[in-house]
Amino acid sequence: MDGKKVVVVGAGPVGSLAALYAASRGATVEVYELRDDLRNLETSPLNFTKSINLALSERGINALRSTGNDELVETVFQNTIPMHGRMIHTRSATGALTEQSQLYDVHGRYQRSVDRGVLNGVLLNYLDALPNVKIFFQHKLTGADFRKKEAWFEVMDRTDGSSSTRPKEIAVTFDFLIGADGAHSSTRFHLMKFARVNYQQEYIDCLWCEFTMPPTRSGDFAISPNHLHIWPAASFMFIALPSTDKSFVCTLFGPVDMFVKLESAPDAELVSFFDKHFPGVTSQLAPNDLIAQFKQHPHLPLINIKCSPHHFGDSVVILGDAANAMVPFYGQGMNAGMESVRVLFSKLDATPDRAQALANYTEERTKDAHVVADLALGNYTEMRSSVTSPLYKLRKYIEERLDKYVPSLGWATQYSRISFSNMRYSEVIKYSQRQKRILTALLLVVAAAAITGPVAAIWLYVLRHSRHRRRVLYLWVREVKW
Repeated sequence: MDGKKVVVVGAGPVGSLAALYAASRGATVEVYELRDDLRNLETSPLNFTKSINLALSERGINALRSTGNDELVETVFQNTIPMHGRMIHTRSATGALTEQSQLYDVHGRYQRSVDRGVLNGVLLNYLDALPNVKIFFQHKLTGADFRKKEAWFEVMDRTDGSSSTRPKEIAVTFDFLIGADGAHSSTRFHLMKFARVNYQQEYIDCLWCEFTMPPTRSGDFAISPNHLHIWPAASFMFIALPSTDKSFVCTLFGPVDMFVKLESAPDAELVSFFDKHFPGVTSQLAPNDLIAQFKQHPHLPLINIKCSPHHFGDSVVILGDAANAMVPFYGQGMNAGMESVRVLFSKLDATPDRAQALANYTEERTKDAHVVADLALGNYTEMRSSVTSPLYKLRKYIEERLDKYVPSLGWATQYSRISFSNMRYSEVIKYSQRQKRILTALLLVVAAAAITGPVAAIWLYVLRHSRHRRRVLYLWVREVKW
């Protein structure tokens, strides 16, 4: 890319990382962002709320490491909090509050809670320091010709003294354009005019609302800082992730009709709802504050997007939510987006022909992106209900024991492969499905042995004794409907 001009649309974590990769390869990089400087506290996110805290795991960390900038990685780490597992909050049969820790990984590996804005700021600061990078805020992509390699942007910030009410439009040429401008991507919209893009969009039956749980009066964390906290409630849930200021960013997820009922319910009913389903929350988040945040913070939808291809010719590619937006329940949205940057540039490095490199990228990444999007949808069920299931706990226990004590089998939980490895998502699902079949067969064998062993012993005893006893046993078996 030495001497080439690369335009990046979107200055979020994925776009900023892509700009770093391009700049390190000698490209002249221009980054265009619709919003004002994302490091300004006054800048409103696109969804008009502080974003959900992010779980930074191995895939995202590996993408950061692959920049070759150890100082960058260390700076990011300094702004994170380790989360060693889930803390499940429930109420016992006697009404007592209970907490159960479920470690993420039998080998002690963990995820890192990070504020999206802080991470974004670190990346932008490193970009600002590079001589071959320029960042333009308040620039809106309004058009693109991916054959002529030209794009048009509206300049939203009018500081030229003009009295015109219309935004100024500028034309920008490029050798290569990277679209990382989110789920409602303008780059993808214009890409679809040139490539035959198959596109699928789905809003799931779930809204979310964010809350902040403040530190205690003594300035400490209100609950354990090294866990992702979950209050599961079957069809909905409440979660909390730690922040470096010792607060927790909390999120209520639930069906649309649940939110509709709560929005029209009296204040006291909202507090009662939390006390019933999320025990202990109102002890740390005062009822008046809870009510105020529920009313003031928007109740937002969750979208799942799949599309293919992710590129056109040798001129454009889309990354992150622009290519594959997913629900947040596997904590892989940002990690997958950052991994996409690493995979993209590995293809570009390996193949001089950029058109072929982009074709290779699309072929590999669309498959993986679709798999992780489906896994994220499935993990919503696990988080809100399965984490308290005895069968889920048994399977997790068996898989972790095999992983720890018989490593030669190559056994690992699906979660550990997703969060603590760089194995392709499509390969992870193959291994997981195979393990599930094997484990299900073994459990069936054990269950059958547990049932048929005593039954066989009884039949043997009966066969050795009277016809009357055999008749009694036959009637009993028929009655219980084996």
